[in-house]
Amino acid sequence: MSVVLEAKNINKYFKRPVLFHVLKNINFQVEKGEFTSIMGKSGCGKSTLLYILSTMDTDYEGELYINNELITGDAREKLSFIRNKHIGFVFQFHYLLSEFSVLDNVMLPAKKLAEKSYEEIEEDAFQKLKMLNIEGLAKKKASRISGGEKQRVAIARALINNPSIIMGDEPTGNLDSYNADNVFNIFKELSEEQGLSLLIVTHDEDFANRTNRIIQMGDGEIISQ
Repeated sequence: MSVVLEAKNINKYFKRPVLFHVLKNINFQVEKGEFTSIMGKSGCGKSTLLYILSTMDTDYEGELYINNELITGDAREKLSFIRNKHIGFVFQFHYLLSEFSVLDNVMLPAKKLAEKSYEEIEEDAFQKLKMLNIEGLAKKKASRISGGEKQRVAIARALINNPSIIMGDEPTGNLDSYNADNVFNIFKELSEEQGLSLLIVTHDEDFANRTNRIIQMGDGEIISQ
């Protein structure tokens, strides 16, 4: 199997108000097509770890690899490019631009990457909406759709650049059980049919138990994986 994401001896310290060792010797890999969840009590370092893995936080010790390429120490511009091209994000809050149409929201990361023409991006975005059965919402303003629909739009947006991995921080945290189930099924299908890797931080045990693997964290360490 090919490894999409690898963390080697990741350590993170908060310097203020006093020195605090937040993440301690984090080592794990995510393979292509693997659907992995990260669990642990609040404050155990899950979101801090995700912030590092997503290349947003560069102040850590250790090595981070994406598609077997060492990206630790890369310049900010290069990290921004890697993040946009290889990593899709789905958060607890969808962060859609409410005055934009659904289609425009999905197109944004591809316009930023600027590897395709406007027409191609528009077509890609429509196909992603179709894949998630929400193409009928394309022209609606993001402010006019339901919470469950917004999270699907956020997933379509995360998929627009055909990333190597989707990272999620409590993506079902704001949804009722019906919509949370929908999101889980979309993720599972992406992993099984598109070979997409997923790394999802969650408090939802039911969600985690149905993923391929659970990375359990406690006090900044990986307890089991």
